[in-house]
Formats: sequence, structure tokens, C-alpha cells
Amino acid sequence: MKAEIKAPSLLDAIIPVVVLIALLAASVTLFHDDSSYGPNQIALLLSAMVAAIIALKNGHQWHDIEKGIIKGISISLGAVLILLAVGALIGTWLLAGTVPSLIYFGLKILNPSIFYAATCLICAVVSLAIGSSWTTAATIGVALMGVAGGLGLSPAATAGAVVSGAYFGDKISPLSETTNLAPAVAGSDLFSHIRHMMWTTVPSFVLALIIFMLLGLGSQGDASSERIDAILTGLTQNFDISAWHLVPLVALLVMAMRKMPAFPAVFIGALLGGVWALLFQGELVHRLGGEGLVASLKLVWTTLFNGISIETGNATLDKLLSGGGMSSMLNTVWLIMCAMSFGAVMERTGLLTRLIRGLLGAAKSAGSLIAATIATCIGCNILTADQYMAIVMPGRMFKEEYERRGLAPVNLSRSLEDGGTITSPLVPWNTCGAYMHSVLHVSPADYIFYALFNLINPVLAVIYAYLGVKILRLSPPAAGPAQ
Repeated sequence: MKAEIKAPSLLDAIIPVVVLIALLAASVTLFHDDSSYGPNQIALLLSAMVAAIIALKNGHQWHDIEKGIIKGISISLGAVLILLAVGALIGTWLLAGTVPSLIYFGLKILNPSIFYAATCLICAVVSLAIGSSWTTAATIGVALMGVAGGLGLSPAATAGAVVSGAYFGDKISPLSETTNLAPAVAGSDLFSHIRHMMWTTVPSFVLALIIFMLLGLGSQGDASSERIDAILTGLTQNFDISAWHLVPLVALLVMAMRKMPAFPAVFIGALLGGVWALLFQGELVHRLGGEGLVASLKLVWTTLFNGISIETGNATLDKLLSGGGMSSMLNTVWLIMCAMSFGAVMERTGLLTRLIRGLLGAAKSAGSLIAATIATCIGCNILTADQYMAIVMPGRMFKEEYERRGLAPVNLSRSLEDGGTITSPLVPWNTCGAYMHSVLHVSPADYIFYALFNLINPVLAVIYAYLGVKILRLSPPAAGPAQ
């Protein structure tokens, strides 16, 4: 006979969160920059065990908890496949001269004083066109990080500009998955949702661009002509550089705009990079892999899973031109699996719902309800480690209350994006934060204060909520106390 399951108390729900915060703080204190390469994973698994022990105490069966963990991990498998494909793509695009060509042209065109603002704007345009912050970061973002290295500019500020632009475009693009998911959960129309988001999104982006311009004017980058000339010379000595090598990038952007699913699109882009390397980088391929067709094919195959390593005699250039491969993403996969395990236990056993119920009870006004929604989305990003969960769970939990108070569904859908989509890359163990770390090689803990759009937008949304700006109502709220 099954034991009766007790509803978790608020203390039950708080204990795993406190344990997680304490362990993550200890991880960063003891291991510093290496905390994401094992220590954070242990912290997440130990916290999941604490949550599971509390659930067992409340009458849950281990078999049911385990099923929840498996389901939670399965949610992230799509992201894992994309991660592996992105690793392969970065490797072959380095070998094909696609990324080196982008770096070369970027060094020729971009001025250090406008670099951060230009980076943010370029990523915003690309992300808006293709509807994917991940693809934008893995392509244009990687190249711009290389340009920043060439100009001697801050990697953290550049990564923050990439993330800001990529998520602005992703948030308002009708091609974006999250932009379609939020109104679907809230019950609003896609284009009404996008129009309503403009009130918080556009001012936030303009403010971010202004600050990036000011950062650029005060930048201490080493943009000496000798440094840049050395990098440009190294690029042309090791790669055939031309606009023709941007064809794999154009092909990927076209596939994304035609709404091809991310995994096959990115993997096709990686394979196309391998073909381009064989066709146009023959000298480099022979130098790294040896003479003959078999040796060349073996090199491309190796690049797909293990990336590329180039020695030019210039340490900066070697860092820019080496990396990629599926193996470079395995630590991120490990982090995502551990984070999703913790989030799954919290959700499956009702601990997360218990935490959120307290927020809902404290939200008396429309403004406080919207602020509570945004805070819940941020909390879900931290606890469940997945932006989709941070949209779906609060959407389901708050939808009825928005209807009861006569608030239009676009208020909820906008809040889900302001709190869920935007803050996901700021959490190091979230799927989005871990992905950006793997692609840009800068930890969210380092770029968080430079991801200006991602910081400004939720704050502005809360200010709007309490001031009553652009809160749309359907009808007078129904009578009766809040549930």
C-alpha cells in the first residue's frame, strides 16, 4: 500500500535552495574560475539529494523521484544535441577559414571606440533575422570575440554585448521558440505579444547601446597598429581569407530563417565547413593532417569531434584560432544534466510549487503580481536551470490569477519573457548560461554585469508594473479574494 504523500512545508522547500546557495558559494570560493568544471556539478547533485531526502520524508517513493529526474534530463537532450553540433561547427569553421575571415574583416572595419555597441547591434540584427540567440552567439558571436582579442578589448564586456544583442533579437523575433512559447502558455496572440513587449524591450536595448558606447569611449584596449598588423599577417599566412569563405555562415542563416530545426541546421553547417576546408584551405589541411585525401578526411573528421589547434608563434592568434569540436562541449553537458536533476526533483516533489505559492499570496496589486511573475521566472531559471521551464511553469501557475483580476494575457506573456527568456544566460548552470560559457569562453559570472540589456529589461519591467505603465485590462476583476 502506498504511503500518503504530505504537502511540503515552506521550510521543506527552502532547505534545498539554501543548501544549493551555500554549496555554490563554497565552490566559487574554493575553486574560483574552475568551479564550473566539476565543483558546481557536485553542488547541484548534493542539493538534489537533499531535496530527494525531504521528498522521501514527505512520503514520495524513490522510483517516482527517479522518473522525475529522467524526465527532467530528457527535456534538455534537445539542447545537448545542439551543443554537440555547435562544437563541431566551431571546429570546422575555424579550419575552413570562415571564422578567421570574419575576424579579419572585423579587425579591418570595427573601431575600438564603437566596438561594444557595434557588437551588440550586429548580434541583435542577426538574432532578429534568424530567431536564435544560440546560433547568433555560436557564429557572429565567436567571430566578434576573436576581433575583441585582436583589439585587446575586454572579453567579458564583449561577451556581455554579444549576449545582450543576441537576446534582444531573439526576444522580439517571430521566428524565436521562446517568443512563440510565451504567448502560447499565456493565451495571447503572437504579434500582440511582440507589440506589447516593445514597451519594455526597446527602451532597455537603447539604454544598453548608450552604455556600451560610453564603455567603448573609455576602453583601455590595446589597438596599436603593430598588434593588429601582426594578427592580420598571421591570419593571411595561415588561411586563405576571402568573402567566399563566409558561404557556410550564409547557408546556416538561410536555413535558420527558413525555420529548419536547430540541430540539423547547425550540423549541416558544420559538415559544410568541413567541405569548405577541403576545397579552399588545402595548404593548412595538408600541414595539419598530412598529404593525401585519406589524411585530409581524417583531419576533418577529427576536427568535428576534437576541434582544431594551430601554432603560429603568436599566442593571441593561437588562442583565437584554436578550439571547437564536440568534446569541448562535454563539460557543459555534464553541468546541464546535474542542474536539470536538481530542478526535476524540486518540481516533481512539489517543493518548487510551494515556494511559488508564497509569492502569489503576497501579490495584492496588478503591479506586484507582474513583479512576482518576473521574480518567479528568475527563480525558475536558477532552480530548474532551463529557460523553457522558466516560461512554462510560471505561465501555468499565474494564468488563472491574471484572468481572475481581468488582466490581458499579453501582460503575462510579456512578463514571462522579461523574467524567463532574458535572465536565462545570466545563470552559470542554466542551459543558456552554460551554452554561452562554452561558445564564448567567458563565464556568466564574468559577463553578467556587462549583459546590460538582460539586466535592464527585468528592472524596467518591474518599474512599469508598479507605475501602471502599459498594463492592459480585459474587464473589471471578478469579485472575491485572491486564491
